[in-house]
Amino acid sequence: MGGEAPEPRRLTRALSIGGGDGGWVPEEMLHLVMGFVEDPRDREAASLVCRRWHRIDALSRKHVTVPFCYAVSPARLLARFPRLESLAVKGKPRAAMYGLIPDDWGAYARPWVTELAAPLECLKALQLRRMVVTDDDLAELVRARGHMLQELKLDKCTGFSTDGLRLVARSCRSLRTLFLEECQIVDKGSEWIRELALSCPVLATLNFHMTELEVMPADLELLAKNCKSLISLKISDCDLSDLIGFFQFATSLEEFAGGAFNEQGDLAKYGNVKFPSRLCSLGLTFMGTNEMPIIFPFSAILKKLDLQYTFLTTEDHCQLIAKCPNLIVLAVRNVIGDRGLGVVADTCKKLQRLRIERGDDEGGVQEEQGGVSQVGLTAIAVGCRELEYIAAYVSDITNGALESIGTFCKKLYDFRLVLLDREERITDLPLDNGVRALLRGCTKLRRFALYLRPGGLSDVGLGYIGQCSGNIQYMLLGNVGETDDGLIRFALGCVNLRKLELRSCCFSERALALAMLHMPALRYAWVQGYKASQTGRDLMLMARPFWNIEFTPPNPDNARLVEDGEPCVDSQAQILAYYSLAGKRLDCPQSVVPLYPA
Repeated sequence: MGGEAPEPRRLTRALSIGGGDGGWVPEEMLHLVMGFVEDPRDREAASLVCRRWHRIDALSRKHVTVPFCYAVSPARLLARFPRLESLAVKGKPRAAMYGLIPDDWGAYARPWVTELAAPLECLKALQLRRMVVTDDDLAELVRARGHMLQELKLDKCTGFSTDGLRLVARSCRSLRTLFLEECQIVDKGSEWIRELALSCPVLATLNFHMTELEVMPADLELLAKNCKSLISLKISDCDLSDLIGFFQFATSLEEFAGGAFNEQGDLAKYGNVKFPSRLCSLGLTFMGTNEMPIIFPFSAILKKLDLQYTFLTTEDHCQLIAKCPNLIVLAVRNVIGDRGLGVVADTCKKLQRLRIERGDDEGGVQEEQGGVSQVGLTAIAVGCRELEYIAAYVSDITNGALESIGTFCKKLYDFRLVLLDREERITDLPLDNGVRALLRGCTKLRRFALYLRPGGLSDVGLGYIGQCSGNIQYMLLGNVGETDDGLIRFALGCVNLRKLELRSCCFSERALALAMLHMPALRYAWVQGYKASQTGRDLMLMARPFWNIEFTPPNPDNARLVEDGEPCVDSQAQILAYYSLAGKRLDCPQSVVPLYPA
């Protein structure tokens, strides 16, 4: 009030961390504070403050996710974090899920298991994703950590059999979670489930959905009797009428998926099926119109519903979803149609996650009302404002629909859109302005995927993505842009992008290399379907320390082969570039050429 300028606050480095060497801040207090910092990015920032904080972070870090198994060696991880209780390691690129990566590509679990299982004395949870895991690996893990292991997740892994699972079940008596969804497992009998029931009384979650493993109803019934804490079970196909006894004993069950209606229309066969009273998450297989009423008695309490593997029509979806006002998670195929999505928008006001998978383009269960367009997405955006995740295959789309999502879905952190090629004409292309409006409106977005058709996004729109995606860390783009200039314009704005995947693009090798140099936070990039050379020579423009470049040359012998309407996998060149502290990997197959380090 006297006109004097207030003295500015001076926060010195010594004050901010309690003195040059920690000062008066006790060691125990820093350990406690670090314990409340869970975000890995915040942890990383804290570890860079000083050597003391770096050491405390190393000793107090409980969980680490290795985003790519060749980014760091197991020995280096052990030296950095010797007291880990939980470890997740990701292997092959995501493209492996779509048959775009050869089986012998790599991502072997052996070094991670043999070098870490015994030294990590506190390890209780292990997750491996898209990796090759053998029965010997499981035996090694069990020998070292079987007495402590509480959680084992093998997600989309290959290479092991039910013999390895039986050993895990017999030896890991503290096991609470066993996750095997979409793994390719050699089936040598269902004894492993019986062993789980007899040896793992604290088991709470068992998932072998989409594995084609044989299921014996008697083993599941024994599991329900002995594992009183079982709250989640997802199995391979098993006729629902054979699970009546299981449901009677599984009184704590809250989530179930995999039960099948193998004889559609036989209502008498399924009339005695009674689901547990706590069940609030459900996914049934081969369910048709006649079987749908089995869900009606408890549809109002359902929070999660998976209808991807049913025979329901558009009208069936409308009737069923109208009875499910408390849904938080919904997974369907695009047979739900715009009309079905309108019912979702009117009914499911609490919905947070929506997945719309591709249906049967040849007809079959697809019907006239099926197919999702801008009409359905606009209705969802206006009616479901709690949405955090949207993944959708659409037949048509407009800028206006994307603008609606940007206007109303303020909590969205993950958005993925694939534009199908069923329709000859798309209403409103390019989608430049709609994409810009979506990215500007959804400020919490961290993951973004856009797979369009040629002409779907111009160079201007690609530049908009760069300008408006400052917080996005993962991005997948397909059939976007027109020239190399658009790619460079995009790259200049992606200051925080850590992972990039590109497919079916028109860019040159030189432009791809220069673009990656312009993205300072980039740690991983995978590209397929671009203007490739036979040697990948221009990719060396992005060579730098700790940056591995792997090139898969195009195979001209297969250029004319077609699989499911797409060019054969190895007819198109691929680029994989990633930040690595482990140097050149030593298990490259013959089809992969390591360009740098050579």
